[in-house]
Amino acid sequence: ASTIGIGTAVPFPSDGPTSGAATRLTPSTFTLPAIGSYEVSWVISVDEAGQLGLMLNGVMVPYSVVGRATGTNALDGHCIIATTGANSVLSVVNPAGNSTALTVTPIAGGTSAVGVVLTIKLL
Repeated sequence: ASTIGIGTAVPFPSDGPTSGAATRLTPSTFTLPAIGSYEVSWVISVDEAGQLGLMLNGVMVPYSVVGRATGTNALDGHCIIATTGANSVLSVVNPAGNSTALTVTPIAGGTSAVGVVLTIKLL
């Protein structure tokens, strides 16, 4: 379990397969090396009602924010973003101004650990 503070980025603890569309800078930030359009998807199980969205070069992408008012389902986002400069920096964040930190659910619905998943595709 980890906590995603208000205004902070989601840490992704390990890498899956990569194709060169993005590279990891830190556990929470990724570089998009090419100028272009990217398809970005994420699934993160959290315990609280809340929101997550994409931040690109330190600016929230307003149409990327997803959330839930109640329940215990995963926050699941999917959108296309465009970069205007090489080596743009991307992260999934708990938007500033939200009312609560989010707790990543380590085991949801069974006995296996639940991953936090981020997929970045250059289109």
